[in-house]
Amino acid sequence: MSEAASARSRLTADRAAGIAPLEPMLRAWLPAQRWFAGKGRAISRLTTVSAADLLPPGSTPGLLHVLLDVDGDCYQLLLGIRPSLPPALAPTLIGHAEEGPYAGRVIYEALGDPRLAAMLLERLRSPGALGPLRFDRDPATPIPAGLTPRPLSGEQTNSSLIYGDSFILKVFRRVGPGVNPDLELPRALAAAGCARVPAPVAWYEAEPPGGEALTLGVLQPYLRGSDDGWQLALRRLGAGEDFTAEAHALGRATAEVHSALAAALPTVALGPEQTARLAAGMTARLAATAREVAALRPYEAGLRGAFDALAASRGTGVAAQRIHGDLHLGQTLRTLDGSWSLIDFEGEPARPLADRRRPEPAVRDIAGILRSFDYAARSHRPFAPAWADDCRAAFCEGYARTTGRDPREDPVLLRAYETDKAVYEARYESRHRPDWLHVPMAAIRRLSEPARPAHRVPPTPPAPGTLSAHPLPHPKPPRRPLA
Repeated sequence: MSEAASARSRLTADRAAGIAPLEPMLRAWLPAQRWFAGKGRAISRLTTVSAADLLPPGSTPGLLHVLLDVDGDCYQLLLGIRPSLPPALAPTLIGHAEEGPYAGRVIYEALGDPRLAAMLLERLRSPGALGPLRFDRDPATPIPAGLTPRPLSGEQTNSSLIYGDSFILKVFRRVGPGVNPDLELPRALAAAGCARVPAPVAWYEAEPPGGEALTLGVLQPYLRGSDDGWQLALRRLGAGEDFTAEAHALGRATAEVHSALAAALPTVALGPEQTARLAAGMTARLAATAREVAALRPYEAGLRGAFDALAASRGTGVAAQRIHGDLHLGQTLRTLDGSWSLIDFEGEPARPLADRRRPEPAVRDIAGILRSFDYAARSHRPFAPAWADDCRAAFCEGYARTTGRDPREDPVLLRAYETDKAVYEARYESRHRPDWLHVPMAAIRRLSEPARPAHRVPPTPPAPGTLSAHPLPHPKPPRRPLA
């Protein structure tokens, strides 16, 4: 270990020791956070992985970066430290330190403090190492000083800050070793010239001694004035307006992203054994959900038929590639010029990071969007099934317009992924939003019925200058992922 690295390690150890007296207040505060995965159970183990001052020691306010191991999961905290808390920051309170180096100080959530949020952006403007942390940026994109921060409202599994309507910083809360796809994939797409995804401007990581780096945060352009795809769909539906043109355009945008990812990063072709394992995983998730969600049990046998059909297809050459991994209308933006962008490439945060970075069939993303149209239609009173059906068809037609292959041409694979997604939704709604359980249950009833013979979808030639997403007969040689 170099002298500088050794010094950073000693500093981190000293700071980590200072966190121990704060552990009781953190144990009480963490379970109440939206992004904490361990809700509903007591914390049995909480240890400090690393700690680093982002401002000179003794600064008021102070800014402390902490990584905690909580029952095997690693969480990122940014703690503010003050002698007393101004009334405007009262909602950010974590607790009052009574012992240790912070005795007599107030500990609070730093991202709620505009002064400390501004200091975090300053660190991103100045690349380099600070204790166990490393800050990096794209030198081609200027980041002005003095941008006013504000938190992004709404339910999130992470925390996001908007700076001056120019940039948005996503701070990952639950982190793991390896490059987060929300950094890796947008960088790969930017290098490939795909403009459908905002390119990262700056990012920061933790570098534990002897371990793999952990992605902690990503700064990207903020698409000011954009319409959230989910909210836009609901407004159109509520006004009784057609949404098929937008769905068609979104299908084309999704296909462009898939084609660019397939060209930029390694792909594989799933053989019969891999396809059978894929179906077995879906069947196992169904069984686990049926044990938990009583309403699903009468349909379990029928749902299993979709996965049995996938296993029996013994498919060869099914293309698997890097995908979005958690695509739905809420992960899309329609910009001021009317084009669509895809955001939030983190994948499902509950899945291990290594799983989220594996190649999968692109139809997983497609099934997510198709289910999202159904969610929108089911949220409307009265239920508008024709609206959802028209949007689903338009999306698939738009996708085919770019790739030359309509997703409906492989009904067995598409049905299996739609069923798997509906099963996931049933478990999620049962746990977190019981009032919404009727939405996936309607799909589950439909999908549990025997599959109807699929109508023949005429092939659509790809638009000029686009890539075909036909299954690849041979895997590409692996490339180093962008970090």
